[in-house]
Amino acid sequence: MTSAISLRGVSVSYGETPVVEDLSLEIAEGECFGLVGESGSGKSTLLRAITGLAPDWTGGISLFGQARGKSIDRRFSALCQMVFQDPYGSLHPRQTVDAALSEPLTIHGIAGADTKVPAMMAACGLDPRFRFRLPHQLSGGQRQRVAIARALMLSPRILLLDEPTSALDVSVQAEILNLLKRLRREQKLTYILVTHDLPVVSFLCDRLAVMRQGRVVEVADVAALRANTMTHPYSREMVARSERRV
Repeated sequence: MTSAISLRGVSVSYGETPVVEDLSLEIAEGECFGLVGESGSGKSTLLRAITGLAPDWTGGISLFGQARGKSIDRRFSALCQMVFQDPYGSLHPRQTVDAALSEPLTIHGIAGADTKVPAMMAACGLDPRFRFRLPHQLSGGQRQRVAIARALMLSPRILLLDEPTSALDVSVQAEILNLLKRLRREQKLTYILVTHDLPVVSFLCDRLAVMRQGRVVEVADVAALRANTMTHPYSREMVARSERRV
């Protein structure tokens, strides 16, 4: 199976502080791969390194066999996009939905916004009436749909999802997760999902890596999570905490 994302000995620092250390993973094309672990374990930092938002890294990052440099690169932006945790904070408060979805096309010199914007809104379950509304005129779930639509405007092959439902009400979370599952199938996307919510991993992912203090301590099929047969003590502790919260 083709490798969509290859991480080889990746270490990421903020100044003198190491956050991710010597991490290696291979993520297959079309896979949804979960990253779980305690706050501060380096999950979101790893996503930021892949996108170019955290340039202080060493090791190797490749997407579909193309080595990734350390700066933000239009070629990689077209290939890989990120959906952030806070749908309100990630959208410009004075930018309409139309402007937000048109902007990536403008930056990359792609014509046809009048056709592409309504089509992507429909694909993400957004009512056409929302096209010229501002973020504060939308619900949290609607804003996250806009953020997902914006990430897909360049037809990327990879989406990096950083806690995409944690800021939403429980009822809305299910809608967004079902949307992500459908979009992955229809657009043949590869996902890396960062989350603290193990039921979300169980629903959406094929495999997962458990991170602790910047390192991967276990990689497993999601079947092991569902069957509670994870092997590392920290993984088992994490599953037990999740079960106590339910």
